[in-house]
Amino acid sequence: MMISNRSFMLRLAFWSLARRRSRLLAALIGVTLGAVVLLGMLTLCYDLPRQFSQEFRAYGANLAISGLGSGRLSLEDLALARQLAPPDKLLGLTALRYESVRNRLRPYTAVGVDFDQIKKTSPFWRVTGQWPQEPGDLLVGADIALGTDLKEGAYATIDGRDDQQARYEKDFRIVGTLTTGGVEDGFIFMTLTDMETMTGTTGVADLAEASLGLDSERLKVLAAQIKANVPRLEARLVTRVTDSESNVLGKLTYLVYLVALIVLALTMICVATTMMTVVLERRKEIGLKKALGAENWRVRREFLAEGVLIGVLGGFLGALGGVVFARVVAENVFGRALTPHLYLIPVTMAAMAVVTVIACRAPVKKAVAVEPALVLKGE
Repeated sequence: MMISNRSFMLRLAFWSLARRRSRLLAALIGVTLGAVVLLGMLTLCYDLPRQFSQEFRAYGANLAISGLGSGRLSLEDLALARQLAPPDKLLGLTALRYESVRNRLRPYTAVGVDFDQIKKTSPFWRVTGQWPQEPGDLLVGADIALGTDLKEGAYATIDGRDDQQARYEKDFRIVGTLTTGGVEDGFIFMTLTDMETMTGTTGVADLAEASLGLDSERLKVLAAQIKANVPRLEARLVTRVTDSESNVLGKLTYLVYLVALIVLALTMICVATTMMTVVLERRKEIGLKKALGAENWRVRREFLAEGVLIGVLGGFLGALGGVVFARVVAENVFGRALTPHLYLIPVTMAAMAVVTVIACRAPVKKAVAVEPALVLKGE
């Protein structure tokens, strides 16, 4: 009996809408456009922050790891910390070791790094010439190359003193010049292996930098995990990167939600206006039904069924258009390719059904308030 009643209500709603095709079309267009923007904004809001998070990695590492206090960190401890990071989110992790060295009695700061990893954690580095590939290769900062004869193709003898104040000396070949626009332009870079061979001290570093595809909240969780599981290490966020990322993505998400809410409000107004017009046109029909014994809940259910049908149909059509809309906006405005999320289609249909039901509240209240006697008398 329940199924029969529902089937009858659906047929009645279809019949009522079919008789007023112009009104149906106006409401349907409004709901469809609202659904297009809603699904498009939801897709952009879900996919773009993730892609922009990857793009922000071009500005450098977002997590710094150091030894407890002022001590150096152990590479073994760093390997333990690496295991705590999600493998699919870890883009790069490099240890850096700093040493005071000299060339022809002039003091410099030499940095030992893993160049394969530094390309991932600091993709903004620009190298003229070649990256160090062989033992004995050296990379010099642009400021040093500009003011000395330490230039690409030249040979340099680097000397200094180790932790026991014993002198060391090693010959290098300069294969490239580094330009970052930052403090790195004043450093000399070599492989961490060359640094260990030259100084005789192995297995330690002064700092480690990690680049992870995580937001600031999840980065804080990871930093806490590192501190808890490897107590000899301290992990902290690189705030100049994480704060900028959070601000940009937060404002983008806020803008997307704001646009979606405005569009939903306009859709609601469109549906409410259309349904109110329908109620006014059907006053005599409503009055006759109530005079024949139709209860208020039946009148209410009939109009709500019409609203739900408009919402579901418009939501489905709009969701299909929203997939195209999201792709066009992403490619032409943000220069990104988006992957459609099919589960958003039923979400959009449900959202538009809810919007139309809410929009029908005032018209339904108006319909229920119709007085059969007055309407049938023509008043």
